[in-house]
Amino acid sequence: MPRTNLDRLTGVPPRPFDPAALEGSGAIVDALLGTGFEGAVREPLAGVIAAINAAGAPVVAADVPSGVNAATGEVEGPAVRASLTTTNHAAKIGLYVTPGARCVGEVRVVDIGVPRGAPEAGLVGLISRRVLRLVPARPRYAAPRDTVLIVGGARGSTGAPAMAAEAAMRAGTCYVRAAVPASAAPSMDLRLPGALIHGLQEEDGRHVESGARTIADLAAEAGAVVLGPGLGEAEGAFSRAVASSTEVSMVIEADGLPAFPSAEGLAERPGPAVLILDEAGLGRLLGLSAEEVGARRLASTRALVDRTGAVIVLEGDGCVVAAPGGPVALGPAASGALAANGTGSVLSGLVGTFLARGMDSFAAAAAAVLARSDAGDLAATRVGAGHTVAWDVIQALPEALAARRD
Repeated sequence: MPRTNLDRLTGVPPRPFDPAALEGSGAIVDALLGTGFEGAVREPLAGVIAAINAAGAPVVAADVPSGVNAATGEVEGPAVRASLTTTNHAAKIGLYVTPGARCVGEVRVVDIGVPRGAPEAGLVGLISRRVLRLVPARPRYAAPRDTVLIVGGARGSTGAPAMAAEAAMRAGTCYVRAAVPASAAPSMDLRLPGALIHGLQEEDGRHVESGARTIADLAAEAGAVVLGPGLGEAEGAFSRAVASSTEVSMVIEADGLPAFPSAEGLAERPGPAVLILDEAGLGRLLGLSAEEVGARRLASTRALVDRTGAVIVLEGDGCVVAAPGGPVALGPAASGALAANGTGSVLSGLVGTFLARGMDSFAAAAAAVLARSDAGDLAATRVGAGHTVAWDVIQALPEALAARRD
């Protein structure tokens, strides 16, 4: 087909590409490859892409920067680094999944007359602001089931469970309980006067496996359990026992996941679960390197969903939220505010809050990702994206959630 169209072309025949032709350009339009491209760009187009990137002029990509897989965001070779991407009819998924998202610049969707809804929507899309309207309002009177139980911490490591608890409280949870080793309970009492603190059996300031029985009793009165903030690898037996004996909805964050040597161990959990982890943590469960996961974020997240049956939240530059059955929701581009230590615990507290309110796991995870992002943007506006701490994000949660009905 390209040869046939070339033969039909009237006028001066096309000239071979010469990098010198780009010199002095005010702008460059990239229309080398289309949305059906996959794999790695080969010569001679690889050389053209290198020349475009070296030209120093603004680049406008047509539909998708050449070299980026429009369906997955994968970049297996050279890719154009665009200043602006104009994409026809609807945004392409690969424009929002890293590493491809780093190549697109500003994205503008161009209406080309295709009727709305055609073609049919797929199973992957950006998190809609409508999901925040699904978050139930705080009940007028305290509801016992609107309780989040935070399980984690150790002597000298109470920051993470405290931030998860504070996020849950700012998000409007009626009751927050925190289960920490007994020696850590006094400091948690001082930091969280509005929460109920439970000091559990310990050994040298860390949880022991027998404490899982207490967690099972406490979980029976909770709407959701957040497992992991502040836990260490030495507490693996405790984490596994809690996960296997608790049937209520559970959030397992990064600190709780090293207890599981593979994804299959998580598949045995008796109740719904949301797993929050980064590329290194997801790779460990799949037997991949962090770099391999980073290159194929969408496919890797779906693979872990298939092996665990859980909702997965892959942290990073643009969260990926995936659920059994195929649906995937993509979070906004990461704000510098969310690079602060502890914002993962903030996310786990939010997910726990929404689960306790009765939301299904996928919607709760997607809503929490968006609410944290909004709070991060607000915090960055107030103190500067490069200077925020997790507490700033927590403080901004009420305002971020109050806007959910707008």
